[in-house]
Amino acid sequence: SASALRRAGNEEFCRGQYGPAAELYTRALKLLEAAGEGAAEERSILLANRAACYLKDGACSLCVADCSSALELVPFGVKSLLRRAAAYEALERYQLAYVDYKTVLQVDCTIQAAHDGVNRMTKALLEKDGVNWRQKLPPIPAVPVSAQTRWCVPSAGAPGANTPGTAPRGEPDQTAAGTEKARTLKEEGNELVKKGNHKKAVEKYSESIKLNQECATYTNRALCYLTLKQYKEAVQDCTEALRLDPENVKALYRRAQALKELKDYKSGIADLKSLLKTEPKNTAALRLLQELNR
Repeated sequence: SASALRRAGNEEFCRGQYGPAAELYTRALKLLEAAGEGAAEERSILLANRAACYLKDGACSLCVADCSSALELVPFGVKSLLRRAAAYEALERYQLAYVDYKTVLQVDCTIQAAHDGVNRMTKALLEKDGVNWRQKLPPIPAVPVSAQTRWCVPSAGAPGANTPGTAPRGEPDQTAAGTEKARTLKEEGNELVKKGNHKKAVEKYSESIKLNQECATYTNRALCYLTLKQYKEAVQDCTEALRLDPENVKALYRRAQALKELKDYKSGIADLKSLLKTEPKNTAALRLLQELNR
C-alpha cells in the first residue's frame, strides 16, 4: 500500500539512504495517482518527502519541482516551502528563497529556520543587488487566515498534522544539524574566497560536501581549483555539480575554462554550447567560445 511504502521510505531516509527512499516515495505516488483528488494531502506529503531526499543529494532542481507540485496540492505547506527555499538558496536563486522563507513566516511566525533563512537572504541580496534589493523581489503571496490557523492548530487525526517546526518521527526534515553545518562551512568558504585565500576555502568546501552534497558548493570549489591551477580537480567538481543540476550555468562555464587549460577544446566547446542553450546572451560564454574556436 502507499502508506506502507511511505513508512519504508521514511526508514530508508533515517538510515541516510536517500536514493532508495526517493524510489519508495515514487512507487507510493504512482499507487495514489489513480485515487484522484481524495489523496491530495497524502500525495503532497510524499512529494515533500521525496523533495527532502533530493535536497540531501543536492538535486536542487528536482527538489524545487517536487515542492512546487506539493504546494499545488496543499497550498502553503510549511515543509514544502522550507525545502523549496533551501533548494533555491543552494541554487543561489536568493530572491525566490527569500519569498518562500517570508511566506513560511506568514503561516507560522515561530519557525526559526525561516527567520534564519530571511536573515541570510537579506544579507545575500544586499551584497548582490545593493540597497534597492527589495524593489527587485517577486511578489510575496498573501497567506489566507484559514491556512495560518490550519497549521497552527492541526486536528489530532489529520494526516500530516504535525507541528510545522518539527518533523514527525521517521519523516525527512531538511533542518537537520548536518545540513545547517554544511551551509555554515560553505559560507565560511565564501568569505575566504573574498579574502583571496582559495586554498583554505577549498578545505571549508570539502568539509561542507562531506556533510551535504550541494551543487553550489561544488561550483565554488571548482572556482578555487581554477585559481590554484588545479584544472583536473576543477573539471571533476563541475562534473559532480552537473550530475546534480544538468543545466547549471556556472558548472558548464567553469568546466569549459578548465578544459581550455587542459587543451581539451572539443569538450569545452560542447559545454559552452550547452550553456548557451540556457543563456544565449551570456557574454562571458560567447567570448570563451570564440577563443576555443580559434
